[in-house]
Amino acid sequence: MAAARNLSNMTLAHEIAVNENFQLKQDALPENSLAGRVRHVVHQAFWDVLESELNAEPPEYEHAIKLFEEIREVLLSFLTPGGNRLRNQICEVLDTDLIRQQAEHSAVDIQGLANYVISTMGKLCAPVRDDDIRELKATCNIVDVLRQIFHVLDLMKMDMVNFTIRSLRPHLQRQLVDYERTKFQEILEETPSALDQTTEWIKESVHEELLSLSETALTPGAKNSSKPSLSPTLVLNNSYLKLLQWDYQKKELPETLMTDGARLQELTEKLNQLKMIACLSLITSNMVGAMTDGLPELAIRVKKISAVLLEGMNKETFNLKEVLNSIGVQTCVEVNKTLMERGLPALDAEVQANLVGQFSSIEEEDNPIWSLIEKRIQLYMKSLLCLPNPPKCMPAVPGGLTVVQQELEVLGSQYASIVNLNKQVYGPFYANILRKLLFSEEATGKAEASSSTN
Repeated sequence: MAAARNLSNMTLAHEIAVNENFQLKQDALPENSLAGRVRHVVHQAFWDVLESELNAEPPEYEHAIKLFEEIREVLLSFLTPGGNRLRNQICEVLDTDLIRQQAEHSAVDIQGLANYVISTMGKLCAPVRDDDIRELKATCNIVDVLRQIFHVLDLMKMDMVNFTIRSLRPHLQRQLVDYERTKFQEILEETPSALDQTTEWIKESVHEELLSLSETALTPGAKNSSKPSLSPTLVLNNSYLKLLQWDYQKKELPETLMTDGARLQELTEKLNQLKMIACLSLITSNMVGAMTDGLPELAIRVKKISAVLLEGMNKETFNLKEVLNSIGVQTCVEVNKTLMERGLPALDAEVQANLVGQFSSIEEEDNPIWSLIEKRIQLYMKSLLCLPNPPKCMPAVPGGLTVVQQELEVLGSQYASIVNLNKQVYGPFYANILRKLLFSEEATGKAEASSSTN
């Protein structure tokens, strides 16, 4: 429970600090859900009873007085420590003992009390609630007024919480690295296995780098090295690159990256869409580039068509082959339109069929165009991780990616920010893991290399 509490606090602090748009929202039950219907019926019954009590002869005010008591406490919770004058006024006007005495003598002014509450809410609310306050003032039925007062007070509570979050954000951003590292250390002390997935994640990269070094050593003409030497930075960067090809639906993330899981998944999905657009652009350029040379507007139109049709391509229900076929057909239409505008003959049926076929084949495993674009994007992302933080300038985009350069630079910056912050927070934990793995793995690699050469 202590570990779960620390993880919850750490996740919330991380989200507030890194997500400028983070805010809390009211829980909203689906309209047609059973819980939603039950809540509506119960609430309606309460307000119906209140209305019947206020309309009775003589009126029954006890429930209404309890509502004003609740309203008073909510209004007081909005006040700052220095708001003594307004605090005293609220307590004086909404003094429930006095209101009960007035009710006993049929001298209570429920509408007057509601008007005071609305006026006070207008002083305390954020500007975004001004329309709600005006709507309250225009409502005549007292039960409807009380009902709407509670609704607007709930909104004001959420406004206050989100204002507090915005106020805390700069402080959290300054303290985040130390806070998050301390919290994770507490989790690790409570749960010693809290780095198991992280260790496996880094171990994969260690094995891949050792294998690569062994293959290089066995390459004819390569200098013979008796001891494969691994760079911890290279191993860790390659581990981060794996996150761009991660199966977020089936594979569990390393523990040290769970706070950024949603961001990394969204980034990877957008990156896959950019890869696909780059592949389609490269195929189009190779096949009809000579005929449409000097017409960048055609590439822009085809890119827009591809981006729209590929929206949601990471969903399981998405029929990628069918969409790629549709993009191929649309691309042929756009190319033919452009050729006709220049007084040139349209593409013949064979070329069109070939273009559509190559588009459809991108989804096939080990497609050479997809593999090429993927390698170039990996190379670009790898170059980002080697830059100082913050970078002075963005690295050059490899060939074939110009069509998505702007989007790729934005995603690259987001990715590098996530990685650099993660390194700052969890660097000491990674260092310990790498120290253990590299000492043991280098010894294993040395033994394997010597046995291979004998």
